[in-house]
Amino acid sequence: MNLYSNKQRWKLVLFAIALVIVGVTLWYSNHIAGRIREQEREKVELWSEAIQRRAELVNFTEELFVELRAEERKKADLLAKAYQIISDPSDQSDLTFVTDYIWGNTTIPILIYNESGKLLYTANLEDRRSADKAYVDSLLRVMKEKYEPIRFPDVGLRVYYNDSYLFMELQQTMDDLIHSFISETVINSAAVPVMVTDSTRKNVLSIGNVPGLALSDSTAVSKRLEQMSRQNTPIAISLPGQGLEFIFYEDSEVLRQLRLFPVFQLILVGVFLVISYLIFSTFRKAEQNQVWVGMAKETAHQLGTPLSSLMAWTALLQAQGVDASVITELNKDVDRLRTITDRFSKIGSSSDLNRTDLGAAVVEALDYLKVRVSSRVTFHMSLPDEPVFAAINVPLFGWVLENLVKNAVDAMEGEGELTARIFEESGKAVVEVSDTGKGIPRGLWKTVFEPGYTTRKRGWGLGLSLVRRIIREYHNGKIFVKHSEIGKGTTFRIEFMG
Repeated sequence: MNLYSNKQRWKLVLFAIALVIVGVTLWYSNHIAGRIREQEREKVELWSEAIQRRAELVNFTEELFVELRAEERKKADLLAKAYQIISDPSDQSDLTFVTDYIWGNTTIPILIYNESGKLLYTANLEDRRSADKAYVDSLLRVMKEKYEPIRFPDVGLRVYYNDSYLFMELQQTMDDLIHSFISETVINSAAVPVMVTDSTRKNVLSIGNVPGLALSDSTAVSKRLEQMSRQNTPIAISLPGQGLEFIFYEDSEVLRQLRLFPVFQLILVGVFLVISYLIFSTFRKAEQNQVWVGMAKETAHQLGTPLSSLMAWTALLQAQGVDASVITELNKDVDRLRTITDRFSKIGSSSDLNRTDLGAAVVEALDYLKVRVSSRVTFHMSLPDEPVFAAINVPLFGWVLENLVKNAVDAMEGEGELTARIFEESGKAVVEVSDTGKGIPRGLWKTVFEPGYTTRKRGWGLGLSLVRRIIREYHNGKIFVKHSEIGKGTTFRIEFMG
Protein backbone atom coordinates (compact mmCIF):
# COMPACT_ATOMS: atom_id res chain seq x y z
CA MET A 1 0.00 0.00 0.00
CA ASN A 2 2.92 2.36 0.71
CA LEU A 3 4.20 2.06 -2.85
CA TYR A 4 0.78 2.83 -4.25
CA SER A 5 0.19 5.67 -1.77
CA ASN A 6 3.53 7.25 -2.67
CA LYS A 7 2.72 6.86 -6.35
CA GLN A 8 -0.63 8.56 -5.90
CA ARG A 9 0.93 11.37 -3.87
CA TRP A 10 3.56 11.98 -6.52
CA LYS A 11 0.91 11.98 -9.21
CA LEU A 12 -1.02 14.64 -7.31
CA VAL A 13 2.14 16.69 -6.72
CA LEU A 14 3.18 16.51 -10.38
CA PHE A 15 -0.36 17.29 -11.49
CA ALA A 16 -0.43 20.32 -9.18
CA ILE A 17 2.93 21.51 -10.55
CA ALA A 18 1.68 21.04 -14.11
CA LEU A 19 -1.45 23.05 -13.28
CA VAL A 20 0.71 25.83 -11.81
CA ILE A 21 2.93 25.90 -14.91
CA VAL A 22 -0.07 25.89 -17.24
CA GLY A 23 -1.81 28.53 -15.13
CA VAL A 24 1.23 30.83 -15.07
CA THR A 25 1.79 30.35 -18.81
CA LEU A 26 -1.84 31.07 -19.61
CA TRP A 27 -1.91 34.06 -17.27
CA TYR A 28 1.19 35.57 -18.85
CA SER A 29 0.03 34.91 -22.41
CA ASN A 30 -3.41 36.27 -21.54
CA HIS A 31 -1.74 39.32 -20.00
CA ILE A 32 0.27 39.95 -23.18
CA ALA A 33 -2.78 39.29 -25.34
CA GLY A 34 -4.77 41.67 -23.15
CA ARG A 35 -2.23 44.45 -23.63
CA ILE A 36 -2.21 43.96 -27.39
CA ARG A 37 -6.00 43.80 -27.28
CA GLU A 38 -6.11 47.17 -25.49
CA GLN A 39 -3.80 48.67 -28.10
CA GLU A 40 -5.98 47.30 -30.89
CA ARG A 41 -9.05 48.65 -29.15
CA GLU A 42 -7.45 52.07 -28.78
CA LYS A 43 -6.58 51.94 -32.47
CA VAL A 44 -10.18 51.20 -33.38
CA GLU A 45 -11.43 53.96 -31.07
CA LEU A 46 -8.98 56.43 -32.61
CA TRP A 47 -10.15 55.38 -36.06
CA SER A 48 -13.77 55.87 -34.99
CA GLU A 49 -12.98 59.31 -33.57
CA ALA A 50 -11.04 60.21 -36.73
CA ILE A 51 -14.04 59.23 -38.86
CA GLN A 52 -16.28 61.54 -36.87
CA ARG A 53 -13.80 64.41 -37.03
CA ARG A 54 -13.26 63.96 -40.75
CA ALA A 55 -17.02 63.92 -41.30
CA GLU A 56 -17.20 67.22 -39.42
CA LEU A 57 -14.32 68.55 -41.53
CA VAL A 58 -16.07 67.54 -44.75
CA ASN A 59 -19.24 69.29 -43.64
CA PHE A 60 -17.27 72.41 -42.65
CA THR A 61 -15.48 72.34 -46.00
CA GLU A 62 -18.82 72.04 -47.73
CA GLU A 63 -20.02 75.16 -45.93
CA LEU A 64 -17.00 77.08 -47.20
CA PHE A 65 -17.49 75.70 -50.69
CA VAL A 66 -21.15 76.73 -50.61
CA GLU A 67 -20.11 80.31 -49.94
CA LEU A 68 -17.46 80.23 -52.68
CA ARG A 69 -19.88 78.64 -55.13
CA ALA A 70 -22.44 81.31 -54.29
CA GLU A 71 -19.89 84.02 -55.05
CA GLU A 72 -18.89 82.36 -58.32
CA ARG A 73 -22.54 81.91 -59.24
CA LYS A 74 -23.12 85.60 -58.63
CA LYS A 75 -20.32 86.36 -61.07
CA ALA A 76 -22.03 84.29 -63.75
CA ASP A 77 -25.36 86.00 -63.06
CA LEU A 78 -23.72 89.45 -63.16
CA LEU A 79 -21.99 88.60 -66.42
CA ALA A 80 -25.31 87.50 -67.91
CA LYS A 81 -26.91 90.74 -66.79
CA ALA A 82 -24.02 92.71 -68.27
CA TYR A 83 -24.59 91.10 -71.65
CA GLN A 84 -28.32 91.74 -71.33
CA ILE A 85 -27.69 95.43 -70.65
CA ILE A 86 -25.51 95.67 -73.71
CA SER A 87 -28.11 93.87 -75.81
CA ASP A 88 -30.78 96.41 -74.85
CA PRO A 89 -29.11 99.60 -73.52
CA SER A 90 -31.12 102.70 -72.58
CA ASP A 91 -30.15 106.09 -73.90
CA GLN A 92 -28.94 107.33 -70.56
CA SER A 93 -26.93 104.22 -69.62
CA ASP A 94 -23.21 104.48 -69.09
CA LEU A 95 -21.88 101.23 -70.52
CA THR A 96 -18.24 101.78 -69.58
CA PHE A 97 -18.44 99.80 -66.35
CA VAL A 98 -20.48 97.08 -67.98
CA THR A 99 -18.06 96.57 -70.84
CA ASP A 100 -15.13 96.68 -68.44
CA TYR A 101 -16.79 93.95 -66.39
CA ILE A 102 -17.38 91.82 -69.49
CA TRP A 103 -13.83 92.12 -70.74
CA GLY A 104 -12.50 91.61 -67.24
CA ASN A 105 -14.09 88.13 -67.04
CA THR A 106 -11.33 85.50 -66.71
CA THR A 107 -13.17 82.52 -65.22
CA ILE A 108 -16.59 82.21 -66.92
CA PRO A 109 -16.47 80.36 -70.29
CA ILE A 110 -18.17 82.24 -73.13
CA LEU A 111 -19.27 81.14 -76.64
CA ILE A 112 -20.68 83.70 -79.13
CA TYR A 113 -22.46 82.52 -82.29
CA ASN A 114 -24.22 84.35 -85.11
CA GLU A 115 -27.74 83.50 -86.20
CA SER A 116 -26.47 81.04 -88.79
CA GLY A 117 -24.70 79.04 -86.03
CA LYS A 118 -21.15 80.08 -86.81
CA LEU A 119 -18.78 80.42 -83.87
CA LEU A 120 -17.51 83.98 -83.75
CA TYR A 121 -15.80 84.33 -80.39
CA THR A 122 -14.70 82.24 -77.37
CA ALA A 123 -13.45 83.22 -73.98
CA ASN A 124 -11.98 81.32 -71.03
CA LEU A 125 -12.10 77.89 -72.62
CA GLU A 126 -10.15 75.10 -70.94
CA ASP A 127 -6.49 75.17 -71.99
CA ARG A 128 -7.46 77.43 -74.95
CA ARG A 129 -9.16 74.53 -76.72
CA SER A 130 -11.24 76.86 -78.93
CA ALA A 131 -9.88 75.16 -82.07
CA ASP A 132 -11.12 71.73 -80.93
CA LYS A 133 -14.55 71.53 -82.57
CA ALA A 134 -15.64 68.38 -80.68
CA TYR A 135 -14.77 70.00 -77.36
CA VAL A 136 -16.53 73.23 -78.25
CA ASP A 137 -19.67 71.35 -79.41
CA SER A 138 -19.84 69.33 -76.20
CA LEU A 139 -19.38 72.51 -74.16
CA LEU A 140 -22.17 74.19 -76.14
CA ARG A 141 -24.56 71.32 -75.37
CA VAL A 142 -23.83 71.68 -71.65
CA MET A 143 -24.39 75.45 -71.81
CA LYS A 144 -27.70 75.06 -73.67
CA GLU A 145 -28.99 72.61 -71.05
CA LYS A 146 -27.98 74.86 -68.18
CA TYR A 147 -28.73 78.44 -69.22
CA GLU A 148 -30.78 80.23 -71.87
CA PRO A 149 -28.52 82.10 -74.31
CA ILE A 150 -28.42 85.91 -74.36
CA ARG A 151 -29.56 87.12 -77.77
CA PHE A 152 -28.57 90.28 -79.69
CA PRO A 153 -31.29 90.37 -82.38
CA ASP A 154 -30.09 93.64 -83.91
CA VAL A 155 -26.72 92.22 -84.81
CA GLY A 156 -27.81 88.55 -84.94
CA LEU A 157 -25.63 87.24 -82.07
CA ARG A 158 -26.19 84.65 -79.32
CA VAL A 159 -24.04 84.46 -76.20
CA TYR A 160 -23.76 81.10 -74.37
CA TYR A 161 -22.12 80.85 -70.96
CA ASN A 162 -21.58 78.40 -68.07
CA ASP A 163 -20.55 78.47 -64.44
CA SER A 164 -17.01 79.65 -63.84
CA TYR A 165 -14.16 77.15 -63.88
CA LEU A 166 -13.42 77.92 -60.25
CA PHE A 167 -17.04 77.06 -59.42
CA MET A 168 -16.79 73.72 -61.26
CA GLU A 169 -13.39 72.95 -59.73
CA LEU A 170 -14.86 73.54 -56.28
CA GLN A 171 -17.73 71.19 -57.10
CA GLN A 172 -15.36 68.50 -58.41
CA THR A 173 -13.08 68.90 -55.40
CA MET A 174 -16.01 68.47 -53.05
CA ASP A 175 -17.21 65.34 -54.87
CA ASP A 176 -13.70 63.90 -54.76
CA LEU A 177 -13.43 64.70 -51.07
CA ILE A 178 -16.67 62.91 -50.28
CA HIS A 179 -15.70 59.91 -52.42
CA SER A 180 -12.26 59.80 -50.79
CA PHE A 181 -13.82 59.99 -47.34
CA ILE A 182 -16.11 57.01 -48.00
CA SER A 183 -13.33 54.99 -49.68
CA GLU A 184 -10.86 55.55 -46.87
CA THR A 185 -13.57 54.71 -44.36
CA VAL A 186 -14.28 51.38 -46.05
CA ILE A 187 -10.59 50.59 -46.66
CA ASN A 188 -9.41 51.79 -43.27
CA SER A 189 -6.04 51.85 -41.55
CA ALA A 190 -7.44 50.05 -38.51
CA ALA A 191 -8.27 47.03 -40.72
CA VAL A 192 -11.68 46.67 -39.08
CA PRO A 193 -14.70 45.26 -40.91
CA VAL A 194 -16.91 48.17 -42.04
CA MET A 195 -20.36 48.47 -43.58
CA VAL A 196 -21.90 51.80 -44.65
CA THR A 197 -25.71 52.05 -44.75
CA ASP A 198 -28.24 54.73 -45.57
CA SER A 199 -30.47 56.40 -42.98
CA THR A 200 -32.65 53.27 -42.66
CA ARG A 201 -29.68 51.25 -41.33
CA LYS A 202 -30.76 48.41 -43.61
CA ASN A 203 -29.65 49.28 -47.12
CA VAL A 204 -25.88 48.72 -47.35
CA LEU A 205 -24.09 51.17 -49.64
CA SER A 206 -20.58 49.72 -49.38
CA ILE A 207 -18.55 47.20 -47.38
CA GLY A 208 -14.89 46.77 -46.54
CA ASN A 209 -12.72 44.11 -44.86
CA VAL A 210 -15.65 41.67 -44.73
CA PRO A 211 -14.45 38.69 -46.78
CA GLY A 212 -17.03 36.20 -47.99
CA LEU A 213 -20.00 38.55 -47.56
CA ALA A 214 -22.00 39.49 -50.65
CA LEU A 215 -24.43 42.43 -50.75
CA SER A 216 -26.89 40.18 -52.60
CA ASP A 217 -27.20 37.92 -49.54
CA SER A 218 -29.67 40.05 -47.57
CA THR A 219 -30.01 37.58 -44.69
CA ALA A 220 -26.26 37.39 -44.08
CA VAL A 221 -25.96 41.18 -44.41
CA SER A 222 -28.72 41.75 -41.82
CA LYS A 223 -27.12 39.33 -39.37
CA ARG A 224 -23.73 40.98 -39.79
CA LEU A 225 -25.21 44.45 -39.25
CA GLU A 226 -26.92 43.25 -36.09
CA GLN A 227 -23.68 41.68 -34.88
CA MET A 228 -21.76 44.90 -35.54
CA SER A 229 -24.36 47.08 -33.82
CA ARG A 230 -24.20 44.88 -30.70
CA GLN A 231 -20.44 45.24 -30.55
CA ASN A 232 -20.11 48.97 -31.36
CA THR A 233 -22.54 51.85 -31.66
CA PRO A 234 -22.84 52.83 -35.36
CA ILE A 235 -21.28 56.19 -36.28
CA ALA A 236 -23.82 58.62 -37.76
CA ILE A 237 -22.45 60.90 -40.49
CA SER A 238 -24.15 63.49 -42.68
CA LEU A 239 -22.30 64.24 -45.91
CA PRO A 240 -23.17 66.90 -48.50
CA GLY A 241 -25.45 65.44 -51.14
CA GLN A 242 -25.48 62.06 -49.39
CA GLY A 243 -27.87 62.62 -46.50
CA LEU A 244 -27.65 60.78 -43.19
CA GLU A 245 -25.56 57.60 -43.28
CA PHE A 246 -24.34 55.14 -40.67
CA ILE A 247 -20.97 53.42 -40.40
CA PHE A 248 -21.17 49.96 -38.78
CA TYR A 249 -17.91 48.40 -37.66
CA GLU A 250 -16.56 45.65 -35.41
CA ASP A 251 -13.27 44.53 -33.92
CA SER A 252 -10.49 43.61 -36.30
CA GLU A 253 -9.62 40.02 -37.14
CA VAL A 254 -6.40 40.35 -35.12
CA LEU A 255 -8.37 41.48 -32.07
CA ARG A 256 -10.78 38.53 -32.35
CA GLN A 257 -7.88 36.12 -32.71
CA LEU A 258 -6.20 37.59 -29.65
CA ARG A 259 -9.34 36.90 -27.61
CA LEU A 260 -9.20 33.23 -28.62
CA PHE A 261 -5.41 32.90 -28.28
CA PRO A 262 -5.41 31.72 -24.62
CA VAL A 263 -8.05 29.10 -25.45
CA PHE A 264 -6.06 27.79 -28.40
CA GLN A 265 -2.93 27.78 -26.28
CA LEU A 266 -4.69 25.79 -23.56
CA ILE A 267 -5.89 23.27 -26.15
CA LEU A 268 -2.40 22.94 -27.62
CA VAL A 269 -0.84 22.51 -24.18
CA GLY A 270 -3.49 19.92 -23.31
CA VAL A 271 -2.94 17.99 -26.55
CA PHE A 272 0.82 18.10 -26.00
CA LEU A 273 0.47 16.81 -22.44
CA VAL A 274 -1.90 14.02 -23.51
CA ILE A 275 0.41 12.93 -26.34
CA SER A 276 3.42 13.09 -24.02
CA TYR A 277 1.60 11.05 -21.41
CA LEU A 278 0.56 8.42 -23.96
CA ILE A 279 4.11 8.14 -25.31
CA PHE A 280 5.72 7.82 -21.90
CA SER A 281 2.94 5.50 -20.73
CA THR A 282 3.64 3.24 -23.71
CA PHE A 283 7.35 3.21 -22.89
CA ARG A 284 6.59 2.54 -19.23
CA LYS A 285 4.29 -0.36 -20.06
CA ALA A 286 6.90 -1.80 -22.42
CA GLU A 287 9.49 -1.62 -19.65
CA GLN A 288 7.06 -3.23 -17.20
CA ASN A 289 6.40 -6.02 -19.67
CA GLN A 290 10.11 -6.64 -20.00
CA VAL A 291 10.46 -6.75 -16.20
CA TRP A 292 7.49 -9.12 -15.91
CA VAL A 293 8.80 -11.42 -18.60
CA GLY A 294 12.37 -11.34 -17.30
CA MET A 295 11.28 -12.04 -13.72
CA ALA A 296 8.98 -14.87 -14.79
CA LYS A 297 11.60 -16.51 -17.02
CA GLU A 298 14.24 -16.26 -14.32
CA THR A 299 11.84 -17.69 -11.71
CA ALA A 300 11.00 -20.65 -13.98
CA HIS A 301 14.72 -21.21 -14.58
CA GLN A 302 15.56 -21.09 -10.86
CA LEU A 303 12.71 -23.49 -10.01
CA GLY A 304 13.85 -26.00 -12.60
CA THR A 305 16.92 -27.22 -10.72
CA PRO A 306 15.29 -27.92 -7.30
CA LEU A 307 12.26 -29.42 -9.07
CA SER A 308 14.45 -31.95 -10.89
CA SER A 309 16.17 -32.75 -7.62
CA LEU A 310 12.85 -33.28 -5.80
CA MET A 311 11.67 -35.61 -8.55
CA ALA A 312 14.87 -37.67 -8.14
CA TRP A 313 14.49 -37.75 -4.35
CA THR A 314 10.87 -38.88 -4.68
CA ALA A 315 11.89 -41.77 -6.95
CA LEU A 316 14.67 -42.72 -4.49
CA LEU A 317 12.31 -42.70 -1.50
CA GLN A 318 9.80 -44.80 -3.44
CA ALA A 319 12.58 -47.31 -4.25
CA GLN A 320 13.47 -47.50 -0.55
CA GLY A 321 9.92 -48.53 0.35
CA VAL A 322 8.78 -45.34 2.07
CA ASP A 323 5.07 -45.19 2.94
CA ALA A 324 3.03 -44.80 -0.28
CA SER A 325 0.84 -42.03 1.21
CA VAL A 326 3.95 -39.92 1.83
CA ILE A 327 5.14 -40.49 -1.72
CA THR A 328 1.68 -39.53 -3.03
CA GLU A 329 1.69 -36.22 -1.15
CA LEU A 330 5.24 -35.51 -2.30
CA ASN A 331 4.23 -36.17 -5.89
CA LYS A 332 1.29 -33.75 -5.51
CA ASP A 333 3.65 -31.01 -4.36
CA VAL A 334 6.12 -31.85 -7.11
CA ASP A 335 3.29 -31.65 -9.67
CA ARG A 336 2.26 -28.34 -8.11
CA LEU A 337 5.78 -26.98 -8.48
CA ARG A 338 5.88 -28.24 -12.06
CA THR A 339 2.62 -26.38 -12.75
CA ILE A 340 4.00 -23.19 -11.18
CA THR A 341 7.16 -23.49 -13.23
CA ASP A 342 5.08 -24.00 -16.35
CA ARG A 343 3.03 -20.91 -15.51
CA PHE A 344 6.09 -18.71 -15.15
CA SER A 345 7.63 -20.08 -18.32
CA LYS A 346 4.54 -19.10 -20.32
CA ILE A 347 4.78 -15.41 -19.31
CA GLY A 348 5.98 -13.46 -22.33
CA SER A 349 5.29 -16.33 -24.72
CA SER A 350 2.29 -16.87 -26.93
CA SER A 351 0.06 -19.13 -24.91
CA ASP A 352 -1.79 -22.08 -26.40
CA LEU A 353 -5.52 -21.61 -25.94
CA ASN A 354 -7.72 -24.67 -26.03
CA ARG A 355 -11.49 -24.87 -26.04
CA THR A 356 -12.17 -26.03 -22.50
CA ASP A 357 -15.15 -26.64 -20.23
CA LEU A 358 -14.92 -23.71 -17.80
CA GLY A 359 -16.90 -25.55 -15.13
CA ALA A 360 -14.46 -28.47 -15.08
CA ALA A 361 -11.45 -26.09 -14.97
CA VAL A 362 -12.94 -24.13 -12.05
CA VAL A 363 -13.88 -27.29 -10.13
CA GLU A 364 -10.35 -28.69 -10.54
CA ALA A 365 -8.71 -25.48 -9.33
CA LEU A 366 -11.03 -25.03 -6.33
CA ASP A 367 -10.72 -28.67 -5.28
CA TYR A 368 -6.98 -28.19 -5.07
CA LEU A 369 -7.33 -24.96 -3.05
CA LYS A 370 -10.01 -26.15 -0.62
CA VAL A 371 -7.61 -28.27 1.42
CA ARG A 372 -4.93 -25.56 1.41
CA VAL A 373 -6.92 -22.67 2.90
CA SER A 374 -8.68 -22.17 6.22
CA SER A 375 -11.26 -24.81 7.05
CA ARG A 376 -13.61 -22.01 8.16
CA VAL A 377 -14.04 -20.91 4.53
CA THR A 378 -17.03 -22.55 2.83
CA PHE A 379 -16.87 -23.06 -0.94
CA HIS A 380 -19.97 -22.99 -3.15
CA MET A 381 -20.23 -23.83 -6.84
CA SER A 382 -22.98 -22.78 -9.26
CA LEU A 383 -22.62 -24.76 -12.51
CA PRO A 384 -24.89 -24.58 -15.58
CA ASP A 385 -26.89 -27.52 -16.84
CA GLU A 386 -24.95 -27.48 -20.09
CA PRO A 387 -21.13 -27.07 -20.24
CA VAL A 388 -19.85 -23.57 -20.97
CA PHE A 389 -16.79 -23.62 -23.22
CA ALA A 390 -14.12 -20.98 -23.70
CA ALA A 391 -10.66 -20.83 -25.30
CA ILE A 392 -8.31 -20.77 -22.29
CA ASN A 393 -4.89 -21.90 -21.16
CA VAL A 394 -5.71 -24.14 -18.20
CA PRO A 395 -2.49 -23.60 -16.15
CA LEU A 396 -2.68 -19.78 -16.50
CA PHE A 397 -6.42 -19.74 -15.80
CA GLY A 398 -5.81 -21.86 -12.69
CA TRP A 399 -3.27 -19.23 -11.61
CA VAL A 400 -5.97 -16.55 -11.99
CA LEU A 401 -8.42 -18.48 -9.83
CA GLU A 402 -5.72 -19.14 -7.23
CA ASN A 403 -4.96 -15.45 -6.85
CA LEU A 404 -8.65 -14.51 -6.66
CA VAL A 405 -9.30 -17.19 -4.00
CA LYS A 406 -6.27 -16.18 -1.91
CA ASN A 407 -7.30 -12.51 -2.02
CA ALA A 408 -10.86 -13.47 -1.07
CA VAL A 409 -9.64 -15.58 1.90
CA ASP A 410 -7.46 -12.66 3.06
CA ALA A 411 -10.42 -10.27 2.72
CA MET A 412 -12.57 -12.64 4.84
CA GLU A 413 -9.70 -13.05 7.35
CA GLY A 414 -9.94 -16.84 6.99
CA GLU A 415 -13.67 -17.13 7.70
CA GLY A 416 -16.65 -16.77 5.36
CA GLU A 417 -18.20 -18.03 2.16
CA LEU A 418 -16.71 -18.13 -1.34
CA THR A 419 -18.95 -18.71 -4.36
CA ALA A 420 -17.98 -19.44 -7.96
CA ARG A 421 -20.59 -19.12 -10.70
CA ILE A 422 -20.18 -20.17 -14.33
CA PHE A 423 -22.75 -19.19 -16.96
CA GLU A 424 -23.15 -17.85 -20.49
CA GLU A 425 -24.47 -14.35 -21.19
CA SER A 426 -24.83 -12.47 -24.50
CA GLY A 427 -22.52 -14.89 -26.26
CA LYS A 428 -19.84 -14.60 -23.57
CA ALA A 429 -18.55 -17.22 -21.15
CA VAL A 430 -18.63 -15.71 -17.64
CA VAL A 431 -16.97 -16.70 -14.37
CA GLU A 432 -17.87 -14.80 -11.19
CA VAL A 433 -16.06 -15.23 -7.90
CA SER A 434 -17.76 -13.75 -4.81
CA ASP A 435 -16.69 -13.52 -1.18
CA THR A 436 -18.16 -12.22 2.07
CA GLY A 437 -15.11 -10.17 3.00
CA LYS A 438 -14.41 -6.55 3.88
CA GLY A 439 -15.36 -5.14 0.47
CA ILE A 440 -13.64 -2.55 -1.71
CA PRO A 441 -14.49 1.17 -1.74
CA ARG A 442 -16.08 2.30 -5.02
CA GLY A 443 -13.21 4.60 -5.85
CA LEU A 444 -10.72 1.71 -5.74
CA TRP A 445 -12.50 -0.78 -8.00
CA LYS A 446 -10.04 -0.11 -10.81
CA THR A 447 -7.08 0.72 -8.59
CA VAL A 448 -6.92 -2.80 -7.07
CA PHE A 449 -5.54 -4.06 -10.40
CA GLU A 450 -2.64 -1.60 -10.40
CA PRO A 451 0.86 -2.96 -9.61
CA GLY A 452 1.87 -2.12 -6.06
CA TYR A 453 -1.62 -1.76 -4.61
CA THR A 454 -2.15 -3.93 -1.53
CA THR A 455 -3.87 -3.75 1.85
CA ARG A 456 -1.40 -6.14 3.50
CA LYS A 457 1.67 -4.89 5.31
CA ARG A 458 3.90 -7.48 3.68
CA GLY A 459 2.14 -7.66 0.33
CA TRP A 460 3.70 -6.73 -2.98
CA GLY A 461 0.46 -5.80 -4.74
CA LEU A 462 1.19 -7.98 -7.80
CA GLY A 463 -1.51 -10.66 -7.58
CA LEU A 464 -4.46 -8.86 -9.16
CA SER A 465 -2.13 -7.05 -11.57
CA LEU A 466 -0.91 -10.45 -12.78
CA VAL A 467 -4.51 -11.69 -12.98
CA ARG A 468 -5.54 -8.78 -15.21
CA ARG A 469 -2.48 -9.26 -17.41
CA ILE A 470 -3.23 -12.97 -17.91
CA ILE A 471 -6.91 -12.38 -18.72
CA ARG A 472 -6.38 -9.39 -20.99
CA GLU A 473 -3.16 -10.15 -22.83
CA TYR A 474 -3.22 -13.94 -23.01
CA HIS A 475 -6.96 -14.61 -23.25
CA ASN A 476 -8.28 -11.36 -24.80
CA GLY A 477 -10.87 -11.30 -22.04
CA LYS A 478 -12.03 -8.86 -19.36
CA ILE A 479 -11.84 -8.86 -15.58
CA PHE A 480 -13.34 -6.21 -13.30
CA VAL A 481 -15.06 -5.65 -9.98
CA LYS A 482 -18.72 -6.23 -10.70
CA HIS A 483 -20.00 -5.29 -7.25
CA SER A 484 -18.66 -4.61 -3.79
CA GLU A 485 -20.05 -3.35 -0.50
CA ILE A 486 -18.04 -2.43 2.56
CA GLY A 487 -18.48 -5.15 5.20
CA LYS A 488 -20.52 -7.41 2.86
CA GLY A 489 -18.13 -8.67 0.21
CA THR A 490 -16.92 -8.40 -3.38
CA THR A 491 -17.70 -10.04 -6.74
CA PHE A 492 -15.05 -10.28 -9.47
CA ARG A 493 -16.29 -10.98 -13.00
CA ILE A 494 -14.28 -12.60 -15.81
CA GLU A 495 -15.58 -12.60 -19.37
CA PHE A 496 -14.34 -14.70 -22.30
CA MET A 497 -15.57 -14.73 -25.85
CA GLY A 498 -17.55 -17.96 -26.20
